[in-house]
Amino acid sequence: MSAALAPAFDGRSAVFAGADICDEAGLALPDNAARPAFEDDIWDFTHVIGLPTQLSPSVRRFDFTLITESRWRLVAKELLLAMLAPRHQSVAPLPRAFRNPLHVTSCRARLDELVRFFNWLSGRATGSLQQITTRDCEAYLAHRRYVLDEDGVVVGEQSHGTRRSAAQVVVDLVNYRDLFTADRVPAELQPWGGATASAVAEMPSGRDENKTQPVADEIMQPMLAAALYLMSTLGPHAVDLAHKVRESDLHSARRAQEIRRVGPKNRVPVRELSEILAEYMRTCTALPMLDDHYISKRLAQGWAEGDPLLPVAMGTLARRAGLSQFCHPWLPTMRPALEDALAQVGVERPFGRDAGPVPAADGTASLPWTLPLSRPQAVALVGIVRTAAIITAAAISGMRASELMELRIGCRRPSEVSVPGLTRYRIASKIVKGQPLGGTADEWVVIEPVYRAIELLEQLYDAPAEGALLIGRFSFNVRFKWFKNWANSEAGQRLGLAPIPEGAVNLRMLRRTLSLEMAYRPGGVLATKIHMKHIAVATTEGYASRPGGAQAELLAEVNKHESERNLQLVLEEFRNYQEGVLPAGPGARSLTEFFAGIDAQLDAASATAPKTQRNDRDVLNLLTKRANVLHLGPANYCWFTDPSRALCLKLAGTPTADRPLIGMCDSARCPQATHHPGHRPVWAEHADRTKIFIGQLGTTRKTERTRLQADYDRALRVVAEIDAASTTDGPHENLCSTADREREPRPSRHRPASTRRDPARRKM
Repeated sequence: MSAALAPAFDGRSAVFAGADICDEAGLALPDNAARPAFEDDIWDFTHVIGLPTQLSPSVRRFDFTLITESRWRLVAKELLLAMLAPRHQSVAPLPRAFRNPLHVTSCRARLDELVRFFNWLSGRATGSLQQITTRDCEAYLAHRRYVLDEDGVVVGEQSHGTRRSAAQVVVDLVNYRDLFTADRVPAELQPWGGATASAVAEMPSGRDENKTQPVADEIMQPMLAAALYLMSTLGPHAVDLAHKVRESDLHSARRAQEIRRVGPKNRVPVRELSEILAEYMRTCTALPMLDDHYISKRLAQGWAEGDPLLPVAMGTLARRAGLSQFCHPWLPTMRPALEDALAQVGVERPFGRDAGPVPAADGTASLPWTLPLSRPQAVALVGIVRTAAIITAAAISGMRASELMELRIGCRRPSEVSVPGLTRYRIASKIVKGQPLGGTADEWVVIEPVYRAIELLEQLYDAPAEGALLIGRFSFNVRFKWFKNWANSEAGQRLGLAPIPEGAVNLRMLRRTLSLEMAYRPGGVLATKIHMKHIAVATTEGYASRPGGAQAELLAEVNKHESERNLQLVLEEFRNYQEGVLPAGPGARSLTEFFAGIDAQLDAASATAPKTQRNDRDVLNLLTKRANVLHLGPANYCWFTDPSRALCLKLAGTPTADRPLIGMCDSARCPQATHHPGHRPVWAEHADRTKIFIGQLGTTRKTERTRLQADYDRALRVVAEIDAASTTDGPHENLCSTADREREPRPSRHRPASTRRDPARRKM
């Protein structure tokens, strides 16, 4: 350890004294905004132009007073300004300094870790950074790595990101040591042998599966169904309700200017209150009702539970009469008039009294869209519908949280009708992740539900102004909790909504779910959650609209999942082949021969190396090439090995295309198509429906009957071939077509599953 003393310190930085933080970092501020200076202990970036909406006000404020030691406080300031302004004349010569400016968010994360590290050093009675050794670095990493209980026993580990932050703060102090004025680490300090923070934290390589799990189907289905129902069915009513609430608030605000202040000592305003009660009776309007918590408060104050005036909001009546309040001493005088009015018109909550009928979500009945609501309940219901629109937009568009928060009033682009019946919908926002300060403007091509969700959000906005933030910064976790509780409550069950079970749901999980659903469905159709026309075409066009944009990133994720899915499907079919369950269809022989070749390679490897046990990874390596040409059809697999043999390309006149036209696939005739047991229900259902259609045809429609009969016979033939190929009793021949199966069977190397040992699991 070096015994050198810390540099002389007079309280000022030798490098950045008097510096304007935003000017040095190139951050723009409005003309009238306060500009943080280097000497300030709090750097406020609240009004910096271009910061993402997602960034909370607390993250925009850098509070250096949390560092107890004044010298280390200056070190933290110098380090952060160096990261914000890497081209400063004193920072640029540093050999290991960052060459690109860090984002404000990243700098705030560095400050948080610096606060922890410096205060940890203070707790260990470390007087100077010169005293830090490699053992101190390792001790701090262990301090941040392990989670301890109350007794100091290790109960878990922090994430890789937390460990990397802990290691990075030490690495930064080493890399920028020559810049610091008040204190600096020893020159010979080389923590962890000079390894990077990512290596020290053992960060995953990125080849592992995404840790963000998709939303479970049992949660996704009722959640999305409830969101779509609320948005489409209750949305227009919620807009009208929000308008009435705003009108009521404005009316109350105008009346507040005319209200006369009264107290218990004033005379009882019999005339004013009687006039208001007479108006309620003349218009047959129910008296306003108190919220439940106010009723509970009255009961606690001594009101009788059977008092008919217990639920009446007499304060509301007084304000409508131009009085500031209804004083309790007035009640004996006004009770007869109040009870008379109550007997004639009753009492009810003010909003939603005449709710129109809507169909229930389960289609069982038609009922009023809401029961009468108090003002807080009305505001809450409008918020639930707004959350439903946010869930719909997030779940179906795949937009990140930062991109949703950047949506503004007027973000909907005019719809485009390219051909009759085919409409394109676009919305505009910004990409924030990985982009320079201010983000990058981009457009998303979406389907109609997303477009309508954005439209509903605009209509629910209190005072819509062009360019204002549509949603702003919000907590999805909190909103979803409210949404789920409402859907599971009596109000949601009354409308026939399915209960939403407990489970984690966040915006990242929704994006992952969308990518997986698109990857695991033929043609990229989100078929398991909603079925909307043109969804695949619209989404694909959105990916291609701006190469490198946000939707292109989502497409890359979809393609990755699609490749993994194809590889697993090929492996499953290879395992079926080994168990005697063979493919059917015109391309079955080619696929069976391919599997036989793979099996032979595994057998040869086992024979030459008897002590080597093959696993799925070895098999996957051999199947990868065939998985790359697999395309999923709704009732078949297409093995697109040779474009010149693809029947769909011949029919379309595009024999040189690099992808099959799944929509034109005739899998019963194409030599590259195969049928598997998973496709049998599709063909069986098609045969049943065709049989019904044939039975409904009249005797004069002979041409149509002939065509449907051929279609019916083909479906039955495919079902029979699948059943025959799936039989595991006795030896099997490579099944591919009826003609092939009529040939004389020849001995096969494949025995029944009960007697055949899996080559990948042979005895060592």
